[in-house]
Amino acid sequence: MRLSWALLPLVAISLGAPGLASAHALGVPQPGVAGYQEGGWDVPPAEFREVQRKGFHDGVEGARKDFDLHRPPNVNNREEYRHPHVDPNLRDDYREGFRRGYETAVHHLEGH
Repeated sequence: MRLSWALLPLVAISLGAPGLASAHALGVPQPGVAGYQEGGWDVPPAEFREVQRKGFHDGVEGARKDFDLHRPPNVNNREEYRHPHVDPNLRDDYREGFRRGYETAVHHLEGH
């Protein structure tokens, strides 16, 4: 009876190992792999300030909307880019973040 209890953890580990191997074979990003960013492609760069992060997020969402509606990608056609609802002193930073988020999303959604 003691032998069967000792085998239980080994069986559990062996059953889980094929799942790990198939995730790796399918190209699922693994932490620590070059090019993998914690949180995914739609996470703003760490060096961005708060208003740039908001712009980045809004840019990603704007690109997704354009993509879903089959509109040609053009950041200048987004109302929130042309007329951001932020303090006038922060508009350039917001637009920089928005443009980066929009371009990143277009690149990702088009499969590049």
